[in-house]
This record gives sequence, structure tokens and C-alpha cells, in this order.
Amino acid sequence: MEILVCVKRVPDSAENEIEMNAEGNDIERDDLVFSVNEWDNYAVEEAIQIVDKVGGTVTVVTVGDDESDEVLRREMAMGAAKGILLTDDAFEGSDCKGVATILKGCVDKGNYDLIFTGAQADEGAGAVGGMLAAMLDYPYASLVNKIETGDGKLTVGREIEGGNQEMNEIEMPCVLSIQTGINEPRYVGIRGIRQVSGVEIPEFGAADLGVDAAAVGEAGAKVKKADYFVPEAGDGAEMLEGSNEEIIEKLIEILKANGGLQ
Repeated sequence: MEILVCVKRVPDSAENEIEMNAEGNDIERDDLVFSVNEWDNYAVEEAIQIVDKVGGTVTVVTVGDDESDEVLRREMAMGAAKGILLTDDAFEGSDCKGVATILKGCVDKGNYDLIFTGAQADEGAGAVGGMLAAMLDYPYASLVNKIETGDGKLTVGREIEGGNQEMNEIEMPCVLSIQTGINEPRYVGIRGIRQVSGVEIPEFGAADLGVDAAAVGEAGAKVKKADYFVPEAGDGAEMLEGSNEEIIEKLIEILKANGGLQ
């Protein structure tokens, strides 16, 4: 089983105080602490577990600059055998379709049975996996939280509304967007990262991938960020005190006063 997992280097929201840049069209990225996208981490763990069961190789790939190398090495320390960095000045400013186009160029250079993405990335758009599948003309499933391997097919569970589980049979090759909670990603220590620090990671640009530079990056983006802003804080919450009966009575009065109850 050859599995390609698409990962992304993102700001760590737990370690950063996010601020807008001077232009107001993006966050201020200087001095931010970065890490691998949380959903992607679960995708890598699931790929490793599948390969441990049936054999094969896990390759991680990312679209980014030279600093994205650290994300690939982190996932290789986790257990992925190979890493691929897709980097080119022409890629900067790509929207979801542009990123999917770049990743398709990478997929076309290999021979993969499975392609994983995280369920969400790119400011929460969660669109790259579906777009990549459409470009490849591969079957696709999103929000996958269970995978059972079979002979040329997979049985996948999807998390749907109401806490329900949807089970599907899907043929390979296919693209799956992995949901958090499908597994428990293993711990990666400093020793593991050091062991892969000297491993060569190939880099591919637009020409290497057969990608038209005009179709990706800012020039090819159909969706562009128009504005970023921090919502204004409200007046705060009113804390009700007293016994349960007293709190319920006060809450009913508040709801009636604000038109919530007639």
C-alpha cells in the first residue's frame, strides 16, 4: 500500500497571540510559532497504522517554503518513510484550487493507492481534498473517522450530523479527508527528529510538476482574501447566582424580557 499524506505548516493557535497585519488582509506572521495542522497529524498516524498492518510506504508532502521542511521531518520522525517539499515562488498566494492543482502534479509523479488530507486546512475551508479528488477523478470521502482495508477496496466510516456514523465502500485509488479522533497520534520526541534531520527531502517546483505557473499562486487564484478583522467584544456574560430554582426563575425572566419566551 502506497499512501501519500498531504500536510501543512500552520500557526499554532495555542502558542500565539494572533494579530492583523498593517494592511488588514492577513494575520501578522512574523515571530509566530508554527506546527503541523492538527487534522493532518491524525491523517499521518492513520496512514502509518494501515502500513503497519498491510505493508507499504507512507510519504508526506507539503506545499510551502523552505521552513515547511520542519513539518515534513516531524512527520517522518513519527513514522513516515519519505517527505516531498513542493516549493516555488509561483505557488505563493495559491487558493484551495491552486493548492490542489500543485498536489495533483505531485500525485501524477507517483503511484499511490491512497491520498490522505486532513479534514480541515487553509483557514478552515476544508476544500483541498475534494478538489484534488475531482482533478484526479478519484472517489472521495470526507470527515473519515474509521477505515477498514480490503482487497482493492476500503470500508470507511464518516462522521455525519447528529452523532451518526455513515459507512461506505470505496475503491482505490481514492482520496480521504481524515477527521480528528480517528486515532491517537503517537508522541514524537527530540531523538526521533534528530534521526531524520539529515535525510534528504526532494523539492519540486512548477516546472518539475508540469504545473502552469499562471494557473496557481496569486495570479491564478479565484478566491482572494479581501479583509481580516477581529470581532468586537460584547458586553460580557451575566453570571446568575443562587440556588437552581432561583437561577431558573431569573433565566425565565431574562428570556421573557428579551422576547425569548411569550
